[in-house]
Amino acid sequence: MMKIGTVDLGDKPVLLAPMEDVTDISFRLMCKRFGADMVYTEFVSSDALVRSVDKTKQKLKVANEERPVAIQLYGKEVDTMVEAAQLCEEAQPDVLDINFGCPVKRVAGKGAGAGMLRNVPQMLKITEKIVRALKIPVTVKTRIGWDAENKIIVELAERLQDCGIAALTIHGRTRAQMYTGLADWTLIGVVKNNPRMRIPIIGNGDVTTAENCRDCFDRYGVDAVMIGRGSLGRPWIFQEIKYFLATGKKLPPESFAYYLSILKEQVIHSVARLDERRGILHIRRHLAATPLFKGIPDFKPTRVALLRAETVTQLFDIMDKISPQPLPLYLENK
Repeated sequence: MMKIGTVDLGDKPVLLAPMEDVTDISFRLMCKRFGADMVYTEFVSSDALVRSVDKTKQKLKVANEERPVAIQLYGKEVDTMVEAAQLCEEAQPDVLDINFGCPVKRVAGKGAGAGMLRNVPQMLKITEKIVRALKIPVTVKTRIGWDAENKIIVELAERLQDCGIAALTIHGRTRAQMYTGLADWTLIGVVKNNPRMRIPIIGNGDVTTAENCRDCFDRYGVDAVMIGRGSLGRPWIFQEIKYFLATGKKLPPESFAYYLSILKEQVIHSVARLDERRGILHIRRHLAATPLFKGIPDFKPTRVALLRAETVTQLFDIMDKISPQPLPLYLENK
């Protein structure tokens, strides 16, 4: 059984990764419904939170139905990060997660997120001060290093543990890789199997099927697996994985219409949370990424139309006209 502090996540938990513009409350609740054992908010800017930027404060809203839930925070200044972490704690998440892994230029290029991999003393200072300041468990999410010549995660993991964190999530890429190439789970396994490590290790990167999720548990011994891009347009991935981990068998597929209805539900929730225009813009990345439409012949014009639709009516009209084979290839292969 895996625990983060006093938060019991059970055996072989599968977690929803924090993703900017993706893991809003409606998507978190949907992934929870399909079996995600823990969910994470979009990442919160410490600078914006301390300045009381309304859009950032909105990200702190959590619902009891999604628990256990973590708020993820990023920044680079010690005092600002501590103050922001205390504001996060007031929102009553179960866990506070520090983002030392985001590779995008506007974050890492300014020294926050994965940029902290080039300033380890500051990373450790921030971590230690936040752990001391909060009563809830504090965790860290980071990458294996800045680039191929600086894969520092094995030693770094020990030093972060010494700061008092309750768990460590490792994305198996360097910052230089961004999201390209393959995640290096070997180094994640080295950290997990380091006899000096006592805290849970959560592995992240390239887990898109139930089979490779099980392989990550079996081969590398991680305490939990975190799913990021594999959940885009496919929140039911958690149900597939949990079923496979429990039974060793693939979950029998539902009808195409069933999966399409889930995507429609995402659209409805997104529009309700924002408004029609912004809600549809927000959901486009799910429609673009979903594997549901893979293998449908001559689908490109329909895909273009889906991503250009500007109203819910237009979008649903297009979706209702999609004529799959009995099931798309992604699901037929089950």
